[in-house]
Amino acid sequence: MAAVLANPIARRLLRIPPSYFVFIVLLATLWIARPNMLNLNIMGIFVRQIVPLGILVLGQLVVMRVKSIDLSGGGIILLINYFISSGTFPGASMTFFVVLALATGLVIGLFNGFMIGNRRVSAVIVTLAVSIILVGLVQFLSSGNPPGDVPKLFNDLYNTKFLSVPTPVLFWVLLTASVWLLLSRTIFGRYVASVGENAEAAHFSGVPVQRTVILAHTLAGLIAAIAALVQTGSIAVGSVRIGLDLPILAVAATILGGVVFGRGDGGVWGPFFGALCFCL
Repeated sequence: MAAVLANPIARRLLRIPPSYFVFIVLLATLWIARPNMLNLNIMGIFVRQIVPLGILVLGQLVVMRVKSIDLSGGGIILLINYFISSGTFPGASMTFFVVLALATGLVIGLFNGFMIGNRRVSAVIVTLAVSIILVGLVQFLSSGNPPGDVPKLFNDLYNTKFLSVPTPVLFWVLLTASVWLLLSRTIFGRYVASVGENAEAAHFSGVPVQRTVILAHTLAGLIAAIAALVQTGSIAVGSVRIGLDLPILAVAATILGGVVFGRGDGGVWGPFFGALCFCL
């Protein structure tokens, strides 16, 4: 084993995110079993279905890079879906709902970050409790019944294409590239890496550890709100169960992509392919 680790090529291979290998194996298996399914239209449908998960993964990887976790994404998605489909805001425009969704995600993410970064409460306890409260709130407001229909424009935008590529898929790729730029080309990204490697050393080096954790969770809340908008557009109706399974899947895809607590060997694209594995 020591001889293998001493080999630079072997070390480089070990740093490749597992999601790349899993994706290749799954794609090859699909090609052997159902070769007729490997065409642009069918694959576009498959990939489009996991875009909400792929977006949620982006927020998850950010908080996991600072040795935290966020399990509140499902509750955020459910609450925003209720806002849009319940008729609470009759006649409201799509712009209003987008702003409301993003503001909701920011506030919830900021609360998570404050409790975790400033009050030092366990991330699992805080985010899971927030999710349970949000789910309970929606169940209470809706009496457990599906709220209603979503404005038609949401579903119309979800079903559009740009150069034969589904718009949600293209949006996911662009958002992933944006997060990659944020983490690799900005001061915030350097702070995230420092906190993940050693929070105590980062503190003594002048890195604002608490603020970095708070910002990471705030960003995760914002990204969860974006995932909620896409998920709502995909089903085009209100639901009292939507998105509840996505946080755990997001954690799995992130780890499969080579990002674990404090370590980001998989970068952003490793978790991206980790999410893709769930569509094959």
